[in-house]
Amino acid sequence: MLDLATQRYALIALAAAALFGASTPLAKLLLANIAPNMLAGLLYLGSGLGLALVQLIRRTGQRAAETPLQAADTPWLAGAVACGGIAAPLLLLWGLAGESASGVSLLLNLEGMLTALIAALVFREAIGARIWVAACLMLAAGLSLGYAPQAGVGLSLRTLAVAAACALWALDNNLTRRIAAADPVRIAMIKGLVAGCVNIAAALALGAQLPQALPLAGALALGWLAYGVSLALYILALRHLGSARAAAHFSTAPFIGAALAILLMGEPLTPAFAAAFALMLVATWLTLTEQHGHAHAHEALAHAHLHTHDAHHQHAHRGNEGPEPHTHAHVHAPLAHSHPHLPDLHHRHPH
Repeated sequence: MLDLATQRYALIALAAAALFGASTPLAKLLLANIAPNMLAGLLYLGSGLGLALVQLIRRTGQRAAETPLQAADTPWLAGAVACGGIAAPLLLLWGLAGESASGVSLLLNLEGMLTALIAALVFREAIGARIWVAACLMLAAGLSLGYAPQAGVGLSLRTLAVAAACALWALDNNLTRRIAAADPVRIAMIKGLVAGCVNIAAALALGAQLPQALPLAGALALGWLAYGVSLALYILALRHLGSARAAAHFSTAPFIGAALAILLMGEPLTPAFAAAFALMLVATWLTLTEQHGHAHAHEALAHAHLHTHDAHHQHAHRGNEGPEPHTHAHVHAPLAHSHPHLPDLHHRHPH
């Protein structure tokens, strides 16, 4: 049974996946007028510019402020941008230049599984058997969806480059989780602006041209929604779900894109898609209905993030913090209790 109180942020991860997945058929239309490497850069740049506009609007509003990035966040953010925004796209494009698109699409399904492996082995995130099964099912579904007999995926430097890109995106997911307490819009904005500028520069260096005004505007607008808003929602999900579970939900993006292509562009409904979609539904159900609760102890902790006064936030106030939800530095006293939980900001204890 779905415990909405615990799993409500899974819906945000699924919304992020829906926005990103919807970009696939729309981006395919833009490829008629924009080179692939240039389109990748414009999508990233559109996300950064769009979120910069959101930041300006938020400054004039009354919405509760998120926690700004701190100096200690800089290495994690720089690592995430370097891995996921710069190195991974360049490796992917180099690999794609020498391999079939269908073969590369199969390899890209590695990202979700690699995210979970890095989360468990490097960052010691608690991942139960149910989530591992869901990750394997999602990987199998992705392979089934993208399988083509003519893919011709063999061991070569090109295929290794694509696999390395997946590993870098998986590392990016885990590095971003380390700073997910900070403002997700600002994080996504910085990643979009840096990645956009670098990827457009690389595309121009390789001979690509900037498109005309109409497709240019379409690419930037699509990037704002499908990359920018989607990434901000994904970072919020990372804050509350952890890397493995957020990645499992985000892995639904290819299926959403394929479903929209069938509905909007008249692509055929194949047995492979039906089988992959069924596996995806089972994997999503396993993740959504996970029950994880046990006696656990919270050590003393001082940090800052947007919060309400739930069982984990019973701290003193000066009186000028404003209405809930609000952001300020606060201290958690040691606490031992038992309740259903996921590996969010306050539940990263050993198991």
